[in-house]
Amino acid sequence: MSILQYIQVILQLGKARISLPIALSALTGYVLVTGTIGIPGLYLILGVYMMSSSSGAINHWQEHKIDAQMPRTQNRPIPSGKIPPSFAVWVFIGYFLLGAWVLYLHFPIEALVTSTITLISYNAFYTPLKKYTAFAVVPGSLVGALPPYIGWLAAGGSLTHPTIFWVATFFFIGQIPHFWLLLLMFGKEYKLVNYPTLTDIFSENQIKRLSFTWILATIASALLIALKVIEGRTAMFILIFYIFYLLSSITLQLLVKKNLHPKQTFFKLNFLYLFMMLALIIDSLFHR
Repeated sequence: MSILQYIQVILQLGKARISLPIALSALTGYVLVTGTIGIPGLYLILGVYMMSSSSGAINHWQEHKIDAQMPRTQNRPIPSGKIPPSFAVWVFIGYFLLGAWVLYLHFPIEALVTSTITLISYNAFYTPLKKYTAFAVVPGSLVGALPPYIGWLAAGGSLTHPTIFWVATFFFIGQIPHFWLLLLMFGKEYKLVNYPTLTDIFSENQIKRLSFTWILATIASALLIALKVIEGRTAMFILIFYIFYLLSSITLQLLVKKNLHPKQTFFKLNFLYLFMMLALIIDSLFHR
């Protein structure tokens, strides 16, 4: 492979489309405390991005045999034969050392510890647990709640402050329908590798109703943040407007049209996560 191809593979191993939102989530926690981004905020983005990428790289190594059996993942670097599994391990080490060095050098040790706990939770607990229970998503969702804490602690925030607790709770709750909507889209592929899924327990319609219930819980937590955390009226109004748009949209699909469209709902829900982070960051920059 050429150098450019190696760079592309390294970025693929780091799962950039996942690592970037995780870094933005950490920045959200940081700005909630400081009210500014500055050079330290950029270091935080780099450090958390690298730590998240290290998690992605070792996950490629962990699941490369499973990836080879599913159409959705067969073209990933290892199952496609572009690289040997050992290459992903070296990429993991490189990402981890760089990310740990940036966080250790520029922030309190709590930021590095929380980032490492996030990595261990995903790769050492959630990933193996998927093989044994369809409900691995529930403890796995804790991983999504930790990145805002990384930024919050990096800025010297208190671990028990209610603001970061509610923000982390929003991301925790939101991860559950996120994963279950993925199940509705790709559940047949998970069955190819004999992963236990909710389809073993519930019908597709029941899973849609369960997803709808968790989306309602996500919306409720988002509404709480909009009313209790966001200070600017413009950001609050725009966020609440989108929250009620999402609520009316999925309610119409499920209760009136009798069908929740997983792909559409998945993207609408992901936009709520993105919009929440941007709203909190922008609001904090103007009102902290």
